[in-house]
Amino acid sequence: MIKEIRKVYPDIPLMADANSAYTLQDINTLAALDDYNLMMIEQPLAYNDIIDHAELQSRINTPVCLDESIHSFEDARKAIKLGSCKIINIKIGRVGGLTESRKIHDLCQQHGLAVWCGGMLESGIGRAHNIAITSLPNFSLPGDTAASSLYWAEDIIEPEVTVEKGTITVPDSPGIGYAPSMEKISKYTMYSKSYR
Repeated sequence: MIKEIRKVYPDIPLMADANSAYTLQDINTLAALDDYNLMMIEQPLAYNDIIDHAELQSRINTPVCLDESIHSFEDARKAIKLGSCKIINIKIGRVGGLTESRKIHDLCQQHGLAVWCGGMLESGIGRAHNIAITSLPNFSLPGDTAASSLYWAEDIIEPEVTVEKGTITVPDSPGIGYAPSMEKISKYTMYSKSYR
């Protein structure tokens, strides 16, 4: 598939996401990707195996990006120490929030690893946090945060996230720059219960 894409689009930034589909027995297949000038191959091996990822990264030129392997600052620290990757996908919801995401960002920046932010089908509130964190300087690769309209007829934040020519403008208002719309949240609330 990558070979065919490269025939038509020889110069576009292109990555492959393997979602843990391979093992080190597939080293020849993965090494063949070096011919296609990929930005990265994301999570080629098992989510819990940073040792085999280190072996793979030492044997291929294509940058390995760890995604499902990174649940915390400690996971990132160990992966960097072992040489398991050259890129980390920071997902705020998986690593435990903005503080841990910032720590991982700073660690990667100190060690010269690129980072990017992958989405997890968040509502506007979650995507607002993704937009905020990706305004940090080491987020140099395109993320996959999408416009509200791609997922929702009506998002529960104001303003809704919009994309213009592949770019999301980072708001300059206080906080994360987006506000929950209590009117919209009430509109879509199916039931509520109060405890006193």
